[in-house]
Amino acid sequence: MLYNGGASTGEIHYHLCNKNQNRVIILLVLCYDFKYNMRINSSGSVESNKQTTKSIRIKETKEVPMIKIDLITGFLGSGKTTFIRKYARYLTEQGLHIGIIENDFGAINVDMLLLQDIESEQCELEAIVGGNVASDWKRRFKAKLILFALQGMDRIIVEPSGIYDVNIFKEILYDESVSSKYEIGNIFTIVDAGLEKQLSEKAENLLVSQIASCGRVIVSKLNQSSEEQIRTTTKYLSNLLNKYRCDRNIENSIFAKNWDELSGEDFQLLMNSGWVDASYRRLSVDQEDAFTSLFFMNMNLPKDKITTCVKQLFKDPTCGNIFRIKGFFEMEDETWLEVNATREHLATRSVEKGQKVLIVIGEDLNKEAIEAYFN
Repeated sequence: MLYNGGASTGEIHYHLCNKNQNRVIILLVLCYDFKYNMRINSSGSVESNKQTTKSIRIKETKEVPMIKIDLITGFLGSGKTTFIRKYARYLTEQGLHIGIIENDFGAINVDMLLLQDIESEQCELEAIVGGNVASDWKRRFKAKLILFALQGMDRIIVEPSGIYDVNIFKEILYDESVSSKYEIGNIFTIVDAGLEKQLSEKAENLLVSQIASCGRVIVSKLNQSSEEQIRTTTKYLSNLLNKYRCDRNIENSIFAKNWDELSGEDFQLLMNSGWVDASYRRLSVDQEDAFTSLFFMNMNLPKDKITTCVKQLFKDPTCGNIFRIKGFFEMEDETWLEVNATREHLATRSVEKGQKVLIVIGEDLNKEAIEAYFN
């Protein structure tokens, strides 16, 4: 009997698991060992058979940091997209490869267009379209996170709808398919210094879910507000937490500085804000039923009438309780006018790219009454 030695080949596999807040990447090699048995039979012919043994061997292990996710919350029109533009630029200037996941309330994602100027090889944008139903949002969000993990991102920024319960975010991060790769970095809540104080109970409770969990409340639109408004808004937030039985002291987590003056030290402070797992009285609120988004396509108004029209919509009770108006109007010179408005603030700017859509978000909206303003 003759024996003819063995051979081996392999396939590479990666395995991910948790260890001390790091991901342990294990490089596995799938090996095949071949053994040939050969003999000469009575007729002088050679007979052979091959035996294969399969085994897995560890070739290399290394620890890499978990990918941090920063959640940017805030009520409709608070300034989340504006803050993300500044925060993302700071992160990319530090050499980080970041991903931004955008979710607008409704079927058209206008905020993706508002962030198009910061998209680059270091800053990638992904959208969750029509994610206003919790089950849809969870499924699509997990898919986006898995995609970004495969791309080797250093950090992820998530901007959900302004009408969003933070508890949904936490549930997804505890899912095994996500928790092996990601951890919560920070939860920020952006609050307009001139925040409207006459909110419905449903809107109040959603705002409480955001500020109860955030590591930092970042006050926006300081250049449009007085010191007294800032103090009043801070007190209002504290009273809301008390109303819904949250014993957290929010005043120590307030960050109020003009965003045009933010320094590297300020961003480093914000990057280490973390988050809080505070309890509060949670109402059963279905955001799909509680809030409405209406889409108006191909609206045409002269530039000098747009501001007046938008202001009148907020004041007209027959249109419903409007929280936010945002979108684009095409101008005669083929440029676009971006409109971004709440009851307290209205901002417009000229941009090169846009889409003929205006989105109105609020409670008990009357589509016909709103549409009449554009006709």
